[in-house]
Amino acid sequence: MKFGFLTLFVLLLLSGCKTELKQHPIQFYYWKSNVNIGETEQAYFNQLGSDKLYIRLFDVVKKDGNSSPTAIIKKFDARRLKTEYIPVVYFVNEVMNGISNDEIKKLATDVNGLIQNLAAENDLGDFNEIQIDCDWTEGTKDAYFLFLNELRKISHKEISSTLRLHQVKYRKKTGIPPVDKVYLMCYATSSPIEEEEKNSILDLDLLKDYLKNIEDYPLKMDVALPIYSWAVVTNHLGKKMLINAVSESDLENPAFRKLENGYYEATDNVFLKGIYLNEGFKIKPETISAGLLKQTRAFLDSKIKTDYQIIYYHLDAQFLDRFEIADLN
Repeated sequence: MKFGFLTLFVLLLLSGCKTELKQHPIQFYYWKSNVNIGETEQAYFNQLGSDKLYIRLFDVVKKDGNSSPTAIIKKFDARRLKTEYIPVVYFVNEVMNGISNDEIKKLATDVNGLIQNLAAENDLGDFNEIQIDCDWTEGTKDAYFLFLNELRKISHKEISSTLRLHQVKYRKKTGIPPVDKVYLMCYATSSPIEEEEKNSILDLDLLKDYLKNIEDYPLKMDVALPIYSWAVVTNHLGKKMLINAVSESDLENPAFRKLENGYYEATDNVFLKGIYLNEGFKIKPETISAGLLKQTRAFLDSKIKTDYQIIYYHLDAQFLDRFEIADLN
């Protein structure tokens, strides 16, 4: 009888320690101007049951004092995926500095017109939503929020906005955007150039601090999670740059020596992802593990009580190949 009680106690203890993640619809971002959706991208998209691709069509920057589109997506075959395409436009925050109300209205008209033209040119089909990605601040919120309202009026679409961590924690200053939905960006938790000790893509402790009151946010939200990687490279003068899509496996060869705290050093003049590095350059790879994704999702499930989608950033074979389907589901 004692043995039976002990066995039952152990089983209950083990079951209590197991983290069961909630099931969420899985979607993806796509963030390249030259679209290349191959077999790997198709396989992950289909096996995860995804039915939406949030596709960046262009950026808006400030050029010679005027707002200007750049990095416009090239024509591609939208039939490569059987999906609903959601247009996304990225705004540099500077665009919203010192802009008049009349200029905002014209900008909304121009942005909507380019979205419609690119959607038609690429046979994206009908879409009900336009997403705007902007790291707005206290000083640009009024202009940005007016733009969102104008875009809704002109486009007759649902308008959504990305939501960065500081815009959650300091929302009394940065305001609540006038949108139908926000997309909580659970990455870029610190600056890769300034922060040396933490993983700047996603540090869970920092995320928890910024989102400790996320359950009080008054808008419907979905969640964006990272699967990308990069390396922070430091030259002999202490200047830093980023090289995209680097992982530890790229550095496990005689051209690099492993140091402490996750750093590597170039032992010779070498190319890394097509970028030339001199001997002695320091490299800090920053990646996302399946375990970190699981811990992050468990935290979000404990805080966000409404149903939400997960949108991974982004649909690219060089990142997808590092994960099993079960890691992302």
